[in-house]
Amino acid sequence: MSEMPEIKENKMGIMPVPKLLITMSLPMMLSMLVQALYNIVDSMFVAKLSEDALTAVSLAFPIQTLMISISSGAGVGINALLSRNLGERDFEGADKAAKNGLFLAVVSFILFAVLGGFGSHLFFTLQTDNPHIITYGTEYLSIITIFCAGIFLQITFERLMQSTGKTIYNMITQGIGAIINIILDPIMIFGLFGFPRLEVAGAAIATITGQAVAVSLSIYFNQTRNKEINISLKHFHPDKKTILTIYKVGLPSIIMQSIGSVMTFGMNKILLMFSSTAAAVFGVYFKLQSFIFMPVFGLNNGMTPIIAYNYGARKKKRIIDTMKLSIFISVSIMIVGFLIFQFGAEFLLKNLFDASDNMLSIGVPALRIICLSFPVAGFCIIAGSVFQALGNGVYSLLTSVLRQLVVLLPTAYILAALFGLHMVWWSFPIAEIASLTLSAILLRRIYRLQIKPL
Repeated sequence: MSEMPEIKENKMGIMPVPKLLITMSLPMMLSMLVQALYNIVDSMFVAKLSEDALTAVSLAFPIQTLMISISSGAGVGINALLSRNLGERDFEGADKAAKNGLFLAVVSFILFAVLGGFGSHLFFTLQTDNPHIITYGTEYLSIITIFCAGIFLQITFERLMQSTGKTIYNMITQGIGAIINIILDPIMIFGLFGFPRLEVAGAAIATITGQAVAVSLSIYFNQTRNKEINISLKHFHPDKKTILTIYKVGLPSIIMQSIGSVMTFGMNKILLMFSSTAAAVFGVYFKLQSFIFMPVFGLNNGMTPIIAYNYGARKKKRIIDTMKLSIFISVSIMIVGFLIFQFGAEFLLKNLFDASDNMLSIGVPALRIICLSFPVAGFCIIAGSVFQALGNGVYSLLTSVLRQLVVLLPTAYILAALFGLHMVWWSFPIAEIASLTLSAILLRRIYRLQIKPL
């Protein structure tokens, strides 16, 4: 059993909530913005090679998303369990949660390395018969999966720091990793400064290099700065109960995030009924909206351990204050995003993606309609994280399934069939209203059953 590092309570139980939330969330929000920047810059560099190269990387994206979904989902479970144990001052349980979380990250890495090494070529041949796309895609996906230890370990180590309130170090690891990735992209893709021209393989190597640096920094910070938990794996044995507890909360999050890939595939199929440009607009929307949604996800990452810790410590007022302030900040960010999309859609499409007149005619109305859902989404995202922090990840899963599969895709298909492309985009605000309704009902239930009796 690890020794208690200090007598005084963790800052998550005593620091004023506004200061605590900002301290916990701001570093994560900034690092998420760096990640959003990387997403756009990476695509811009690959696109300069050829359309086939860009298509190959795009087709590989669902597998990358799946890896992130599995690691982030498990991270949610680790985060909630570890923070709750710390709130209850169960330091042995906290150590066990951390060690089993790292074990799960290694197992996930091995699984994807094997599948990627043997299945990357098949994955692309099932989608296209274009030999250039298959070659580019197999190169890219093989490297990304065989060396995917970085992505699983990085996210896990960051969740350990997050659980103890030390999110400033996550900003450093994520930021440096992403910046190295951005710097290496043009060097390795185009063969600058004496490097060989590696093209799409260079993009993959730049990615895993950035991840490797981030993991190294995360290990260092956890060993030297995170004194509240012991991550030494000496004499470690997997604990079935701990693993089941992690996945009880995390599995709904894994499924929930994976649903996004299904929704994207389905929406692309609907849009391709009209034109490839319509599907391109949808892809551009995802690149642009990440600048609005990423800060909110960073806020979530800072909020979740605060609520979990104070639930374990039975501090009702701090839970409620954190929820209210998080909702206010999230909705405010989304309102800013709404204004940017409403009044800057044409500017963004022209200057960032060199949009043609045809793309502008489709994209400008699309962005202006979709962004109507932003403020509502701000509330729903926070509600989903509250569910996860309090051990009710299945509620988040229900709202996500309702929004993306039950409402969004069928509504989009019906609007497309009856009214045409210009009406398809209204499926987003409609789905978000449905999600708002269910989220409010479930949040009220959570308050009545779990928070109010504290």
